[in-house]
Amino acid sequence: MSTLVAIGAGIAVLTGVGAGIGIGIATGRAVDAIARQPEAEGKIRTSLLLGCALAEATAVYGFVIALCIILFLGQ
Repeated sequence: MSTLVAIGAGIAVLTGVGAGIGIGIATGRAVDAIARQPEAEGKIRTSLLLGCALAEATAVYGFVIALCIILFLGQ
């Protein structure tokens, strides 16, 4: 496997770090918002789950791209 392929796959996998940080920040802010306005919990939770799903999707896409780089370009 070429060194550049390994570097490219490693960079693609780093999208998981950004997703983890983003989900952590969003969860913390959602907890703060629920603490301030408990009556809005349903709307806050819905927005939080949608945002977390989209952030996690970017991590999964990065992992899939890394696998594609290794499998198709690493030959």
